[in-house]
Amino acid sequence: MSDQQTADAVGRELRPVLAVPDLLGAEQRRGSADGYTQHLLHVEPGGSFSVVALVWLPGQATAVHDHVSWCTVGVYQGCESEVRYRITGPPGRQRAVETGSGVSPAGTVSALAPPGDVHRVLNCGTSTAISLHVYGADVGVLGSSIRRTYQEAG
Repeated sequence: MSDQQTADAVGRELRPVLAVPDLLGAEQRRGSADGYTQHLLHVEPGGSFSVVALVWLPGQATAVHDHVSWCTVGVYQGCESEVRYRITGPPGRQRAVETGSGVSPAGTVSALAPPGDVHRVLNCGTSTAISLHVYGADVGVLGSSIRRTYQEAG
């Protein structure tokens, strides 16, 4: 099974979980004014996958980035906007060029796998957004799923 097929299969399992009203406790729903907050919910023994809740206050966003592994995202609460990019330029001078965007309300699931997983995510709403992320890596050891960040072409 390819990484994209794995991410898609995880998405099919994640979708019904997004409708569970009390899935997360109060601490797992807590954000921070300093930036979006990552709450590690589960790491599979052996580190084959991790489940993370990301909490976004209005206007909070990631840098343009790619990932260390496949990733499946389900919006649990609120809405998120995603801007997708392609990378141009030689190593050391690479820039991200926007290729598209979209808005994902609660209940939306998306799946991505490297390469071609370069994006920026932000809370596009006026209230807290929460998304559940399943990564094909041990985020507890790595600390994050982000492999690299990029500057936008301009």
